[in-house]
Amino acid sequence: MNFGDFDALSFDCYGTLIDWEAGIAAVLRRWADTHGLRMTDEQLLAAYSPHEAQAEVEHPSDLYPQILARAMRGVGARLGVPVSDDEAESLAVSVPDWPAFADSAEALERLARRYELIILSNVDRASFAGSNERLGVAFTSILTAEDIGSYKPSPRNFEALVREAERLSGAEGKLLHVAQSLFHDHVPAKAAGLPTVWINRRHGNPGWGATPAPSADVTPDWTFTSMRAFADAVDAENT
Repeated sequence: MNFGDFDALSFDCYGTLIDWEAGIAAVLRRWADTHGLRMTDEQLLAAYSPHEAQAEVEHPSDLYPQILARAMRGVGARLGVPVSDDEAESLAVSVPDWPAFADSAEALERLARRYELIILSNVDRASFAGSNERLGVAFTSILTAEDIGSYKPSPRNFEALVREAERLSGAEGKLLHVAQSLFHDHVPAKAAGLPTVWINRRHGNPGWGATPAPSADVTPDWTFTSMRAFADAVDAENT
């Protein structure tokens, strides 16, 4: 395969384009410090990870802010540390404050010259609107968990993505999925028959951070450590 074989790119947002670990860790850090909980940011993220995934499975119709609040209460219960309503709400409303990775906007701008750009994200529309302002690009299509009624890695989300790609003129069978999370994206995307690009944002860190370990072995078709490196590879192939 070559990058020129594709007409559309679909993107995970949080972890790939937006630094969700920095955003989540900032809230968990304040909570941990308030309650004298001595854990590193990495330890907090690892403790948080299974609770968000569980909330998404058990409450697929909840909006993402509700998922975040449930997950924070879950990690508090697991660690034996109280989580007040205000503390849970502080995570629930934090998504628009999460920073974009420094290379995301510029890379997306370059990629938009060649491809239709689609978002497939575990988020609600209102929260994503704040993130989209940081990314500074007009996506052709935006598919959220709110729209689909389930959260990745559910196959339903990737079925919706494939239908949307087929709807777009010229995109049928020519879709490449780009994401950081092996658990949320690469395993189910491969199961849906999609080729994938792994943006390995955590290449310098041990463990899985805020993302659960993948549920199966998976081999992405390409791997890059940043969006800039991916956009550079696309440009190099087309020069």
